[in-house]
Amino acid sequence: MTSRERTLATLLFKTPDRIPLQPGSGRRSTRERWHREGLPEDVSNIPEYAYRLVGGTFPWPEDGEGFHVDERLRPQFEEKVIERRGDTQIVQDWKGNICEISSEFTTEHLRNAIDFVTRRWIKCPVETPENWAALRTRYDANDPGRLPDDAVSRGQRLAQRGHIIQWHFSGPFWQLREWLGFESLCMAFIEHPAWVHEMIDFWTDYIATLLRNALQYMTPDIVHLSEDMAYKAHPMISPAMTREFLLPCWKKWGGIIRGANIPVYAMDSDGFVDDLIPLWIEAGINQCDPMEVAAGTDLPALRKRFGRDIAFCGGVDKRCIAKGGASIDNELARLRPVITSGGFIPSCDHGVPADVSWPDFVRYVKLLARETGWL
Repeated sequence: MTSRERTLATLLFKTPDRIPLQPGSGRRSTRERWHREGLPEDVSNIPEYAYRLVGGTFPWPEDGEGFHVDERLRPQFEEKVIERRGDTQIVQDWKGNICEISSEFTTEHLRNAIDFVTRRWIKCPVETPENWAALRTRYDANDPGRLPDDAVSRGQRLAQRGHIIQWHFSGPFWQLREWLGFESLCMAFIEHPAWVHEMIDFWTDYIATLLRNALQYMTPDIVHLSEDMAYKAHPMISPAMTREFLLPCWKKWGGIIRGANIPVYAMDSDGFVDDLIPLWIEAGINQCDPMEVAAGTDLPALRKRFGRDIAFCGGVDKRCIAKGGASIDNELARLRPVITSGGFIPSCDHGVPADVSWPDFVRYVKLLARETGWL
């Protein structure tokens, strides 16, 4: 099987030759620790290197050519340092947010997932309807620069690809939180519901147009949404509010996705998502991740509850990997019934943190490779 066939067979509850081996990898602080503990500095593909260390011989899937669809605002805001405060600094990011971060980081850390960055939010770009009216002009779905310059020829080349292509979009909750900030958005749901509906309707139509424009040139394997809308024990807004404000958007996009015969419609949200999964299924979403164990996610229980209505990715407790030894063995044993029942690509339930040692990561890769058929 190609890596594309293998991934789709797994997520669609078919019979892959083996389950994709996707242990996850670390951000900069994690890699710095691993280099001190034996990982060579010149290794670029850390999961493959760990797999080879434990005796793995199967060919490693290669990343192929992509087809990027750019949803981000144009023009973007200037990234700049506004004020330095010794150990911290006040900065403006590319989205127009003003926040305080450690002086060890740069504004690039707010653009890309280089490391785990704690920030204090000070000001977001949308505080009034007037701010919103100005910001929305930066989102023109028909801007030709949102698709590759060679969209026609690239789409033709990718028709016979052997690798997965995903298109990633921000969901309505995620995007409005970027515009208003979390607390202001939550208050707006109650105090200014019509305005919230207006912004969500705009984002719904914007992404729908992007999808339709891009689908003229190629069909991806997965459309993946980011929402991050749950805490440790509950969603950030109630299921009833989710149904009113968000579900129509997810459904509209789902109709476009199904109409284009895209096999996987996926959702990313940290936190305890049990109460949201039924709404995602109703919207046509058939895969979710990263299934955060520290938030109370119980994958074996979710599999019993939802059967084959939804597939999962992630779900391996990062805390167990950090503990090492028998904790890793026990964690994978806990997940074995879900692995064997299909519809599950096990992986670290977020970026691998710096409290995971290099020897424990290698051990985890070895055990995961055995569970997924790679050893």
